[in-house]
Amino acid sequence: MFKLFKRKQSATPAPTQVPQHIAFICDGNRRWAEMRGLPPLMGHQAGIANFENLVEWFFKRGVSTITFFVFSTENWSRTTEEVDFLMDLFYTELNKNMKNALDKNLRYRVIGSRERLPEKLAKLCDELEDKTAENTGGTVAFALNYGGQQEIVDAVNLAIAAGEPVDMATFETYLDTGDLLPIDLMVRTSNENRISNFLLWKLAYAELLFVPEHWPDLVKNEKLWQHVLDEFAKRNRRFGGGKKANYLGNK
Repeated sequence: MFKLFKRKQSATPAPTQVPQHIAFICDGNRRWAEMRGLPPLMGHQAGIANFENLVEWFFKRGVSTITFFVFSTENWSRTTEEVDFLMDLFYTELNKNMKNALDKNLRYRVIGSRERLPEKLAKLCDELEDKTAENTGGTVAFALNYGGQQEIVDAVNLAIAAGEPVDMATFETYLDTGDLLPIDLMVRTSNENRISNFLLWKLAYAELLFVPEHWPDLVKNEKLWQHVLDEFAKRNRRFGGGKKANYLGNK
């Protein structure tokens, strides 16, 4: 009986604080494929495997918004073959996720410019947002043809055109991501320690977590998902404040 009690006491406690908005920079798809002797494009295919289960797992544990950085404004410099493959993959997956979003009461957002996207993909992004706009089971956002600096420049121009002074709250309404929660935790895979022009405004007070696993490994590994929550639970978030301290050494 004592051993049983002791075993229960030593079990890992559930995280006491859960990030409301997790943002993933989904890096390392091509490296994952190359390490396995596969064509690089197969890494992108592996990167979307089990995606819906990952979303459901985090939502069940209290997360309310998940954003995935899947294609930046800089990624257009990749080969035509790779870009075309990705655009077809995005169309197929978003089309497939339409039913899942409606069945699970999920709201979908596709942030970033529709310019340069294939016409059918741009229309699907609009349709997906429109059909799920009132859903309340959690928000899934894809950053597609997205750049953080461009988003801020576009918002500045909109504010100028409106002709009214702005404060931080009103300026945020001009951002493409204005309706999304601030990011609590940003996770980047594949041992890359940069934010790469991703959601600059929303990252203002985010905790950052960089992991060595490539994205196709993280997307299907529940132990890594738990690691993400456990790491966040360890962080001491002060938002510019601090502990009360006797800085002058007075008694």
